[in-house]
Amino acid sequence: MASSLISKLSRQNDKDEEEISSNQDDALAVGEDSQKSDWLEDEDEGQLSVDVYQDETSIIVKSTIAGVNPEDIDISIDNDMLTIRGERRHEEEINEEDYYYQECYWGAFSRSIILPTEVKAEEVEATLKNGVLTVRLPKAKKSKSVSIKISSE
Repeated sequence: MASSLISKLSRQNDKDEEEISSNQDDALAVGEDSQKSDWLEDEDEGQLSVDVYQDETSIIVKSTIAGVNPEDIDISIDNDMLTIRGERRHEEEINEEDYYYQECYWGAFSRSIILPTEVKAEEVEATLKNGVLTVRLPKAKKSKSVSIKISSE
């Protein structure tokens, strides 16, 4: 009974994988020239991994971005969105065929993070130490809830 169930699940998994593969092929085939180039352009920019946490007074964002100079990093805040952009540049030119492994990401990268609370944008501080970017965003004071009485006229 158990082997019959495993066999049935295995066949269903194979069907699901074939369907996913077929759907991906169909999606690429539709308007292949225009959609494919747009899709490939999106892949040109890497995405940073981040840790976001808080202490009593600030939201802290940390990201490992070794090999990037501070002048190659742009940090901006727009409403409740923090965006970190930059570029990791190759110091030397290496032919593709000379690589045994190529796992490091080189090129432009970015990450946008929706902030969980209001911050004082004018007091944000960023430091880069030992390849770790730390952005400290002081929390804005929360407004107190006030009850308003309605008077009748």
